[in-house]
Amino acid sequence: MAFDIPKETYSGAIREVIIGEGDKAVTIGGQNAMTLCGFEGEFPNRPKIAMEVYDERPENWAEAVMEPFADVIDDPVKWALKNVNEYGAQIICLQLSSTDPNTKDTSPDAAAQLAKSIAQAISVPLVVYGSGNVEKDVAVLKKVAEVCEGKNLLLGPVVEENYRQIGAAAIAFKHCIAAQTPIDVNMAKQLNILLENLGVPPDKIVIDPSTGALGYGIEYSYSVMERDRLAALSQNDAKMQMPIICDMGKEAWKARESKIPLDEEPTYGDITKRGLLWETVTAMDLLMAGADILVMRHPKSVDVIKKIINDMF
Repeated sequence: MAFDIPKETYSGAIREVIIGEGDKAVTIGGQNAMTLCGFEGEFPNRPKIAMEVYDERPENWAEAVMEPFADVIDDPVKWALKNVNEYGAQIICLQLSSTDPNTKDTSPDAAAQLAKSIAQAISVPLVVYGSGNVEKDVAVLKKVAEVCEGKNLLLGPVVEENYRQIGAAAIAFKHCIAAQTPIDVNMAKQLNILLENLGVPPDKIVIDPSTGALGYGIEYSYSVMERDRLAALSQNDAKMQMPIICDMGKEAWKARESKIPLDEEPTYGDITKRGLLWETVTAMDLLMAGADILVMRHPKSVDVIKKIINDMF
């Protein structure tokens, strides 16, 4: 007797969102079934890997993750090009950490010019994240949106405290929004509603649910992302049918286990392998939970996840 695999039927689908312009554009989303359930639906667009670039020399990074970028770490444009040309990044995520008023307080003009230089140099789409300072991100991301008009960047993190200003700039200058909430389904839905009421088209919104790393809240992140997807697919909730971005590389590599020296924890094993595994397993968990974009750091971890994506889809 032939065995028929039980199948779930979903009434909803994830919207497709295009990031980038022209030949640089990529499409995310579009699936109408839960991740790993290709036998139940269609997955027209594979998840994408974005690689980080910082606007300043990173501090307190593990040596293992500094080494691949040693020759470009002080030049964000060269760093971005290396990620694309040598490491196969499908998207670049520029982290404007130096704009934080509590550190270097880099000006919005300088940050925007850097974003424009990278957007022009690379052959893939660009995601631009501010420092996470709510007020400063308004000034920074508004200027980035203006200077990079029409390039269809993905701008974030946009939160409830600053969505009006950044959302208006995204509408005016034709960009997408990464709407970030603190690991909560209802808050994610509410922010999407607020952005749509402002006038941001739903196919210009990507959900950033906030994510933890392996051992640091990954199970809660997984659970919330799964509930996001069930709301979109099973409940056909139009306000939750946006793709998901996980800015997870920074979380994985700040975990104690990924950077503590071997002489301090002799039982932990090789520090380089440990860090790579920490990022890879974190990425795999989030991929299974429904991530459409994974923002990653180490090229070897990226290679593993790209192979897994090829096998899965």
